[in-house]
Order: sequence, then C-alpha cells, then structure tokens
Amino acid sequence: MSDLLTWQIGGGVAIASLALGYLLGSIPFGLLLTRMAGLGDIRSIGSGNIGATNVLRTGNRKLAAATLLLDALKATVAALAGNYIAGPEAGLLAGFGAFLGHLFPVWLGFKGGKGVATYIGVLLGVAPIWVLVFAALWLAVAFVSKYSSLSALVATLVIPVALWIVGSEKVALVMAIMTAVTWWRHEANIRRLLAGTEGRIGQKG
Repeated sequence: MSDLLTWQIGGGVAIASLALGYLLGSIPFGLLLTRMAGLGDIRSIGSGNIGATNVLRTGNRKLAAATLLLDALKATVAALAGNYIAGPEAGLLAGFGAFLGHLFPVWLGFKGGKGVATYIGVLLGVAPIWVLVFAALWLAVAFVSKYSSLSALVATLVIPVALWIVGSEKVALVMAIMTAVTWWRHEANIRRLLAGTEGRIGQKG
C-alpha cells in the first residue's frame, strides 16, 4: 500500500493534468469522421454512441477502424504529454481525464462513448506492455465466446488486478476506477449477455 499512499503531485498540477486530458479526450472523432465522410450524425443511428462500434454500423469498416485508433491515441497522447510536462503521476491523471472526456464530452451534452478504446489508449500511455496482455485476453475470450462486449469486460476486469499484483498500485487504482465506469457504461450489454440476446462477432441482423 505504500506506493498508493505516496502521491507526489500537487493539487494544481493534478487539476491541470485532468483538464488537459479531458480536453483531448472530449474530441468526438467518431462524430467528426462520419460527418466528414458524408454519413450524417452518428448519434442518429444504432445505439447513438459516438464510438467505433456504432461507426461500424454505417458499414464503413475503415472509418470504424480510424475511430478506434484515434479514440485510443487521444488518451495515449494525453498520458504522454502529462508525463513529459510533470511526471508519471501527471501522465496517469491526464490519461484518466481523457477517458472521462471521451465518455462525457462537454460539447455533446456529456453523452459520449463507452470507453474501451480510450481505456486501451490510457494503458498504452502509462503501462504499454500491458496492452499486449489486454489484447491477449480480448482475443482469447472473443475466440471462445464470440462476444466483443464480454471480451472487453473481462480484459478490463483482469488488468487492474494484475497491475496490483505486480506492484503498480497507482496505475492499478486508476485503471480499476476506469474499469468500474466502463462496466457501468456497458450496463445494457451486460443485461443482454445475461439474457443471451447480445450480438455475437460477425453476426448479421
């Protein structure tokens, strides 16, 4: 617990880091890309979400992939910028701010994405080797279950536990908070998984 209790970052720097991350994270790439592609407002189709999964419902896989990449990288950039300016703790808070910005962008009435891509982006910025673990978990669960949502939920659950075990307590704490929020944002998916009505990977209709 010692590492968890010894934060060195000052209050002003912490707030600035969160604000920087929030501004970067709140850039709604899914909405911007679909509008630039002439596909209208992504919020008017499917789940109304601005993330890559809903962008995929437009039928444009390249656009969905670009959304996924940019939603991840905006959090990575925030974490790396915070780390460069004021150290690892600032980077961790900036990444967390980006995660919150993606989920609750002020420009869209605080209605954003579900956070998985940005979660991965934060992980890439603060503990990059663990992105491989996340990917391995996601692929393993997806191979067995064919559920994308379940794969993400399992991966986000395991990551903070594993980080805590290896002694990265601060990163584990922040990722655990992000996991809780991610699960909350996937409430509808969880209900469908329990009911057996969640769509499987590759399923049409």
